[in-house]
Parts: sequence; structure tokens; C-alpha cells
Amino acid sequence: MPRPSLPQIRGEIVNCNRCARLRTYCERIARDKKAAHRNDTYWGRPVPGFGDPRARVLVLGLAPAAHGANRTGRVFTGDGSGDFLMRAIRAAGFANVATSQRSDDGLVLTDAYIAEAVRCAPPDNKPTPLEIAACHPHLAAEAAALTRLRVIVALGRIGFEAAWRLLSDWGIVLRPKPAFGHGLIYEPAGGPVVIASYHPSRQNTNTRKLTPAMLDSIFDSAARIARGRA
Repeated sequence: MPRPSLPQIRGEIVNCNRCARLRTYCERIARDKKAAHRNDTYWGRPVPGFGDPRARVLVLGLAPAAHGANRTGRVFTGDGSGDFLMRAIRAAGFANVATSQRSDDGLVLTDAYIAEAVRCAPPDNKPTPLEIAACHPHLAAEAAALTRLRVIVALGRIGFEAAWRLLSDWGIVLRPKPAFGHGLIYEPAGGPVVIASYHPSRQNTNTRKLTPAMLDSIFDSAARIARGRA
């Protein structure tokens, strides 16, 4: 049986209703809105991945932001985290512009695909373990469709754990369990390289726990590995 295409997977994600708490929260946020976006029409649905179907690099985050991707309908779009991330992605040659403002802003990714462990905005950015598990099949389906995948850039601990859950699905298990730490690179036999990074959340970037130079280094490594450079 042929594997589903990314457009088919997108449809399944957008129409997902597995997690009642998350669906209720996203719909409420889309209805009540934020004052700064009161004239916007919020997406308010699960958010599929976005990018190049021939990507060798998968960028894996946590979940949509309530007034970011839950508003715009595209991952890491419409907030400061998205712009912080896209600047580094653009600098490494994976994007044509360095900002991510709207789903129709002309942003095009080349050799990169961005997805998240959870596809609905969770209250306080804290999905439950059951919600993460319920959403995992969406990530697994998208990753299976990325037939050239060579590198996973895991943003934050939840993205990192989702990456290893994905590799475990493929029969790739490391012992001892890989530890999360910014800049750590794991090269499991038979699977994509996993690069760990702090998440570009406002909390991390405003406190300079994650700086532009630190994120540039992550994507420089991803580009070097994906493109086979020494």
C-alpha cells in the first residue's frame, strides 16, 4: 500500500479531534482573540507541518503558540519565536526570507520541513503526556513521507523526546537513553542524525539562554550534515 502524501496527511491533521481539552482551548482562543489581533480571523484548528517535501532536514518543535500558529495556521508563524527561528534557517540557506509573519507572506523552505510534536496550542504551552502520544501518529506520518530525511533538529526537550520516539518507531534505539543538551549531536546507526537545541521561546531568547549565534551554530551543523560536507 502506498504511503499517504503530505497533502493527505495535512487533511487528516487539520480535521483531528483526538484531544478534547486542546480543541476546546484552541477554539476559545480563536473566538476571544488577543487585543492586538482582534481584527484577525484565527485558524483555531490543528496545525500541520510546512516545508519542502524533499527535505533532508526536519525541524521539530513543541506545539503551536496560542496567538502564533493557532492564529495564522502555519507552524512558527506570527510571533517572535517564528522570526527568531526563521532568521537562523534563512542564514543556513533553508529559507528565502528571514521572517515568518503570515501563511501568505511568500516564505518558501528549501530542503527543510518544520513540524511540531503537538498540533494544537496547549494551555500554558504544556501538553499532557497523553496528548503528546495522541498526536505522535501525525508526526510519524509526515516523517515517513520525507523520504530523503537525514537530520532532525529537535527544539526543546519535548521536541527532542518526540524525535527519539519517532526513531524508536523505526527500530532505532540508543542505550543509554540520549540526554538533552543544547548542541548535542547524536548519530544513530540506520537513522537520521539528531541535533538538540534549546527552543526559541520568548523565555529562552529574552533571557539569552538561546542567542542568535547559538541557533546559527545548530543550523550550520544541520546544513553541513544534510549536504554531506565535512
